[in-house]
Amino acid sequence: MTPVVPEPSPPPEGSATESGTVRLPPARSDAPVSPATGKNGSMRQHETQAEAPHTPQPPVGSIAAHRQRAVAPAVSGLAPDLDADLDAYEEAQADGAPLPQGRFLDRERSWLAFNERVLELAEDPDTPLLERANFLAIFASNLDEFFMVRVAGLKRRIATGVATRSASGLQPREVLEMIWARSRELMARHAACYHEDVAPALAGEGIHLVRWQELTEKEQARLFTLFRNQIFPVLTPLAVDPAHPFPYISGLSLNLAVVVRNPVSGHRHFARVKVPPLLSRFLEASPGRYVPIEDVIAAPTHLEELFPGMEILEHHAFRITRNEDLEVEEDDAENLLQALEKELMRRRFGPPVRLEVEESIDREVLDLLVRELKISEAEVYPLPGPLDLTGLFRIHSLDRPELKYPKFIAGTHRDLAEVESASPPDIFAALRARDVLLHHPYDSFSTSVQAFLEQAAADPDVLAIKQTLYRTSGDSPIVDALIDAAESGKQVLVLVEIKARFDEHANIKWARKLEEAGCHVVYGLVGLKTHCKLSLVVRQEGETLRRYSHVGTGNYHPKTARLYEDLGLLTADPQVGADLSDLFNRLSGYSRRETYRRLLVAPKSLRDGLVSRIHKEIQHHRAGRPAFIRIKVNSMVDEAVIDALYRASQAGVPVDVWVRGICAIRPGVTGLSENVRVRSILGRFLEHSRVFAFGNGGEPEVWIGSADMMHRNLDRRIEALVRVVDPGHRAALNRLLDTGMSDSTASWHLGPDGEWTRHATDGDGGPLRNVQEMLIDARRRRRGTATP
Repeated sequence: MTPVVPEPSPPPEGSATESGTVRLPPARSDAPVSPATGKNGSMRQHETQAEAPHTPQPPVGSIAAHRQRAVAPAVSGLAPDLDADLDAYEEAQADGAPLPQGRFLDRERSWLAFNERVLELAEDPDTPLLERANFLAIFASNLDEFFMVRVAGLKRRIATGVATRSASGLQPREVLEMIWARSRELMARHAACYHEDVAPALAGEGIHLVRWQELTEKEQARLFTLFRNQIFPVLTPLAVDPAHPFPYISGLSLNLAVVVRNPVSGHRHFARVKVPPLLSRFLEASPGRYVPIEDVIAAPTHLEELFPGMEILEHHAFRITRNEDLEVEEDDAENLLQALEKELMRRRFGPPVRLEVEESIDREVLDLLVRELKISEAEVYPLPGPLDLTGLFRIHSLDRPELKYPKFIAGTHRDLAEVESASPPDIFAALRARDVLLHHPYDSFSTSVQAFLEQAAADPDVLAIKQTLYRTSGDSPIVDALIDAAESGKQVLVLVEIKARFDEHANIKWARKLEEAGCHVVYGLVGLKTHCKLSLVVRQEGETLRRYSHVGTGNYHPKTARLYEDLGLLTADPQVGADLSDLFNRLSGYSRRETYRRLLVAPKSLRDGLVSRIHKEIQHHRAGRPAFIRIKVNSMVDEAVIDALYRASQAGVPVDVWVRGICAIRPGVTGLSENVRVRSILGRFLEHSRVFAFGNGGEPEVWIGSADMMHRNLDRRIEALVRVVDPGHRAALNRLLDTGMSDSTASWHLGPDGEWTRHATDGDGGPLRNVQEMLIDARRRRRGTATP
């Protein structure tokens, strides 16, 4: 049994005792939070859940600890030998000393720390002003999703009695209380950044975000006309009285709580007015002056239009966040598409998990909302208005380029560019000559991946196209190309993941459009999301068929390809083509193939493949051969992978982890992880690529693909990594990882206590290099347009 690590005490934190026991430093992020009084009132303790009967559990972090989730029951028949592989892994782990408990940071706290890093970019005066407003909007949007999914899921598990202690050691209730306390702090900082810093700075640049009372009479008159003509007709005031029950408040909707009095009876009444979500969040009162739409609706003369003959006593804005995660029982659904459509209709009625109110709200009105919404006091967040700062996306879209990051237009990858011709390049000919490693958004998506599929659709020698779609845009040229291919008689197979979170409506729409065009549309394996990013083109070339492939780290989404940092491999390699053919056959038909030539595929081989390579680095290091582990991912929380990295660190292998979001590793703990470094980089582009590099005894091995190190990716999704074989490509990826992890690069560093520290300046106060700006400038130098 893994020994319990005692509470930190001398010897110093992070040191090894004489007996060899590893002492972990305390993590402020993991400290239980007891109910405390907040500025909105005391937190109310929920009923204590009944404790589940105790059953022996394997060590947290072992593969056996989550074996039941490794393969969904619906597909267990495809992998009958999985347990044997896991048992072999457990036996290999038994050779080492037990790893200490408390070695994992809490994932929810780590996610909040990620969003805090987003907030720090908004707070940074060196960030261009409109980009600061954009980061404020991103922070708010991120937090909305966190409450809709993570907090809602945690509350649901607590309510049903199935929640268990987290890998960090916290009880579910402790995690929930920590979230309430920490999110309250961050939301207060977020509001302060807007009111005290960003909004005044915007005003200094002629962009005034004002409230109704700050408008001139002329501006108010202009907005009254707008209200009468475009807003009033779509408003529906809903009364609350014995004849009118409290109305349903949809998730993320902005609302006004209005209190009116009947001048005849003297009775007070409550009414709710929903702010129309399809209208602009900020309305232009006059050039450069913008007012929140709820202020326009709540203007005294405007409310009198809504409640004629009544006295308007008060009004307050409020906003509800609800559980909007989906639960679809695929085994019981004859038609997954129809089942998901029904669940999307029910999504709007999920239970509330957060109530945001203006801090000036009347206590009686707040009590009514808390009572009718059946929400606890701990879930109420009083804030200075305006609420819902995701509306700042609208402000960021203003045409003020001098207040944004300098414009960057990606160019065509040099291996695909036609130097002496204005005609589009022949991508198939380029791929017959060499593999092409793409790095978006620095390399254009439209002239590479999009052009690859468009050329395939138009080429009469192309016989078939097979494609996965997880997310795509509303006016997708990728979908158009697939439809063109099908209509020209090509065989087109499209794996559409209609359960891509918050893109379900769009994906259902495109699935139906593809089906109508004659594409073969399938939804993958029951119980597993199809998250891999794959394209396969089969082309007749003389007497033979040649397969052209694309394996990427990001979605086939032309718009986000300009904002997300991603990698992709275009290749005519026969092994990759054969692997993709086998994998598509598994996804669309019946296939038991579990191993591939140049792919690692979840849920069967990906985790085990990475763990075995981590163990191999230990062997190389012990034999005196070059050994290192470098990983770049969005999230790192899988206990089995983390434990393997701890083992590598203990053996002396240097381990670098570049993570954008959540990370459960404790780096820098003596005796456990002193050889582990963790960095995070955030900036104008969203770091989204996944890279896995190993020293491999002097023959570096590098993989790229779609998988993050999370249970859902490794156990409940079809994910794919492809091995990069071109020496130049491997060297380029290792240089990228070296740059991201360098102490001379601006980044956040993770400490053993779970706290992130920003490193943006050197010892002399000068700015550290920005890896994204370096890559932009490198592309500009190739085109002769580099900044001086």
